[in-house]
Amino acid sequence: MRKAVSFLAVAALTFCTAGSSLAAGTIKVGFVDTYTGPATTFTNDVLDGFKMAAEKINAKGGVLGRKITWVTRDDKFKPDIGLTMAKELILNENVDLLVGTINSATALAVSDLCKKEKVPFLVTFSKSDKITGEKGNRYVFSMNENTEMAGRATARALAKRKFVKYWIAGDDYEYGHAIANGVWNHLKTLNPKVQLLGQSWWKVGETDFTPYITQILAAKPDFVIVATGGGGMVNFQKAAQSTGFNKKVPFYQHTAIELSTLMPQGKNAPEGVYGTANYLFYYPDTKENKAFVEEFRKTYNRYPKSGALYGYMTAEFIAKSFEKAGKVDREKFVDAMAGMTLPSPVGPMEMRACDHQVVLPMFFGVTKKSPKYDFLIAGDVVSIPGKEYMPSCAEIAKARAK
Repeated sequence: MRKAVSFLAVAALTFCTAGSSLAAGTIKVGFVDTYTGPATTFTNDVLDGFKMAAEKINAKGGVLGRKITWVTRDDKFKPDIGLTMAKELILNENVDLLVGTINSATALAVSDLCKKEKVPFLVTFSKSDKITGEKGNRYVFSMNENTEMAGRATARALAKRKFVKYWIAGDDYEYGHAIANGVWNHLKTLNPKVQLLGQSWWKVGETDFTPYITQILAAKPDFVIVATGGGGMVNFQKAAQSTGFNKKVPFYQHTAIELSTLMPQGKNAPEGVYGTANYLFYYPDTKENKAFVEEFRKTYNRYPKSGALYGYMTAEFIAKSFEKAGKVDREKFVDAMAGMTLPSPVGPMEMRACDHQVVLPMFFGVTKKSPKYDFLIAGDVVSIPGKEYMPSCAEIAKARAK
């Protein structure tokens, strides 16, 4: 009987050791994101950018002798599904860390889970400032800008212009209001002369903007802050083009100058629209950005959007953080990544230690036609360094204390 028990114990130990050995051969990354529907315009670029960097890292021998591998789960843009998928990746797939998601509600839910399970979570497209702000925690990092950052950067750019009378309009949900508040609250501080004439809010998915445009034009504002996101970006631009709205009053949309907004419209996109973006494939005109664009186009036969930058740098930060840690250990990974700065296509990118928010430039420009492309691009681009518009570490600490 003892021999049988001993045999079983040895067998079990051998099995566990073999399993650990297999697991130790890779660094396994679990992606929870939306891979069906309109959101794939953004999420596919994130995944492709990550894969491009990871495959290049693997070709050079990997990280600490291990290859980076990845598995994906489609959350279908639903927080409950996203949370279930995250649990499955942690408990069943035994991933070393998680990456995702474009849905802010999902990101916040997964953030709570990762805090409990002590699993690093790199957020690649969600825009809620709560992720690294008031609800931030040790295990969560943001690889892209958030609504507060976009608002502050835009306010800095608009404060230098002659506009005084403003109108706010947008999608009536958290993202729309967050963008609008981020711009307006900081603009008032930077330029006390500005006035808010009124606001218009419509349901998400609205396609008939005529009543709102009529209302706005009747108020005669100098400038309009249009707080739209996702499909609303293109829908409103199409309405502005068909009604001539953009020629009657200038307006702003965050990501109005991004490729994801302009390429689907071709030459029919409205000119003169102000916008912000973290990445433009043609700006800055540096050898680093040109090399990134060339590599992405060679790999995927298309221009990279902002998500490609976020995904690419996510893989780079993962590799360098584990290398700095010296072993595949989650706690050491978190410590190593906090405060790290890496080169990128848009210049040095710092992962700020106090809130785990990446510091990257914001580009402010206005849409225009170009003879080089069959879609509009951004002109008069102004680069706003991250350190000029980021919330201070003291502000983050105060928000978290609440």
